Amino acid sequence: MNEKIAILGIVEILSSLSCGIVILFITYRLAKVYGKKKLLIENGNLAYNILMAGVLFSVGYIVSGVIQPILDAYRLLSNSDVSHTELTIGFIGYGGLFIAIAYILALGIVLLGVKIYSAMTPINEAEEIRNGNIGVAIVLTTIIITLAMFCSSGITLLIESFIPYPDLPPRIL
Repeated sequence: MNEKIAILGIVEILSSLSCGIVILFITYRLAKVYGKKKLLIENGNLAYNILMAGVLFSVGYIVSGVIQPILDAYRLLSNSDVSHTELTIGFIGYGGLFIAIAYILALGIVLLGVKIYSAMTPINEAEEIRNGNIGVAIVLTTIIITLAMFCSSGITLLIESFIPYPDLPPRIL
């Protein structure tokens, strides 16, 4: 058994699980507060729950894309001559930075999806969702999820630009 690969697998499982739980918890709390304060929506509203599911999926989908760049940074750091403490601090530092960037961009994409739908239609989406209009919730959720799917690879590529890859020698023809 290759111990480095086993440790990397354990690190990936633990970091993915902990990151997913924290991101979904924070997003759920933010969406719930936003729903109560701004939209005046109470629990049990099916349309709002559909919308919240789409938001949770979209944010989770986008942030999940940064797991591989975090592991790439960990691999690069682990192959250098750094202590375990420096490796841990570097892993947490890069991981925290990558997750924060992806999370902020994910929330921005969700808000952009809501704004796009609001601009496309003459209806008041907040009022329709408050009134339980499931059709509006499904269309809005679909827009948010679609934008998340389109933007995810670009966000992952942006995150990868922060990884300190070694410079390759110039190519000789």
